[in-house]
Amino acid sequence: MDRVDSSRCHVVAIPYPGRGHINPMMNLCKIIAFRRPLDFVITFIVTEEWLGFIGSEPKSDNIHFATIPNVIPSELNRAADFKEFMNATQTKMEHPVEELLHRMEVPISVLIYDSYLSWVLNVGKRMNIPVASLFPMSATVFSMTYHYDLLVKNGHVGDNFSEKVEEVVDYLPGVAPIRVADLVTCFNGKGKEVMPIALQTVSMATKAQFLLFVSIYELEAQAINAFKSKLCTPIYAIGPAIPYYNFSEVQNDQNTPDYIKWLDHQPEASVLYISQGSFLSVSDAQLEEIIAGVHESGVRYMWITRGEPSRYKEENGEKGYVIPWCDQLRVLCHGSIGAFWSHCGWSSTKEGAFSGVPMLTFPIFWDQVPNSKMIVDDWKMGKRVRINDDILVSREEIVKLIRTSMDRESEEGKEMWKRAQDVKKICGQAIAEGGSAQTDIDSFISEILKIHSGIQKI
Repeated sequence: MDRVDSSRCHVVAIPYPGRGHINPMMNLCKIIAFRRPLDFVITFIVTEEWLGFIGSEPKSDNIHFATIPNVIPSELNRAADFKEFMNATQTKMEHPVEELLHRMEVPISVLIYDSYLSWVLNVGKRMNIPVASLFPMSATVFSMTYHYDLLVKNGHVGDNFSEKVEEVVDYLPGVAPIRVADLVTCFNGKGKEVMPIALQTVSMATKAQFLLFVSIYELEAQAINAFKSKLCTPIYAIGPAIPYYNFSEVQNDQNTPDYIKWLDHQPEASVLYISQGSFLSVSDAQLEEIIAGVHESGVRYMWITRGEPSRYKEENGEKGYVIPWCDQLRVLCHGSIGAFWSHCGWSSTKEGAFSGVPMLTFPIFWDQVPNSKMIVDDWKMGKRVRINDDILVSREEIVKLIRTSMDRESEEGKEMWKRAQDVKKICGQAIAEGGSAQTDIDSFISEILKIHSGIQKI
């Protein structure tokens, strides 16, 4: 680790080792560094493998990396055994992280940790360091998990829930009425084996000195207010924690990627952007229907996939652009994008909301399902592709959904576009100076600077 300035407030960030967790943590660190560059130095702890993935990405001079050995399974096959990977993060990381913290020469003012690494609270306690818990999913999902006992009491989770999938849960504080089928998957289905970790994560997060939600207050006001009235812990909705802060800088970059040049040549709102995330995938049979449906819809598309590109492109290939990676936020904010096909991970959900394009939702796992519900039913800026895990969505249905979402002349398409633009406006106002997210970030910064000031006086 590079030597850091002891006069500045030293923040140590400890993210959960997954892309959807590391990104919001790094974005928060960059925002803090940008807001008060002279007051902070930030150490960002990752495994050696993760340093290889992100070590060359641009960051402020006052953000430094520190590493622990690769004590957990590789990110490259994390999806192969999700339970083993998650258990490893709970049992293998604590000791090397604590050893690393003890070796740091500069006093640590505060630890910011991903809520799914709840052992950091115990480390903070042993080392007498205040701890802030950053919950990487929605405040709505936090409330669902926190109030799991109410779901048990009402028979909406557990062995006998299967006949109740269409029943509506309307008693969770801060959560809009939701079908049992739209709850977090680990409650009743996929991921159930790590449900105890999810429950512990949320329970422990409320014991931190600060609780941070990577969310726009106005989009989840009910859930956030419910916790503000219930908990003594200071709660901050810090905004989407996506890289909007350097967006104009990136747009003016002279080294324009080929995929942006391709988008530049497409008509306005004509391209369907498709990304199913980097972690989980659909069945082969379903993928065949999706590919056929996209092709038969006749729309232009940009498809992010690590699979064989030829499988995704049409024979003539003129309407499709297939690549393994892109700057997603930059793409979504491009004028040629007409809709976003998404797995509804929270990071993608926030980027879709920020960019203001209608969304086609195809959730697979965990919080993706309630996120899909939020996009479609609460924000009303999208349509569901996948509704039931066990039913194959046909190419004919996919064609219809794509054409409806991309058609801004139809009543339904027009309404979705209008709602997406309304949500975009809410996001823009929140992150502007004086907006809710900026105000909460500044309040959090002030609190941790007070802690640092206290340490300096001792």
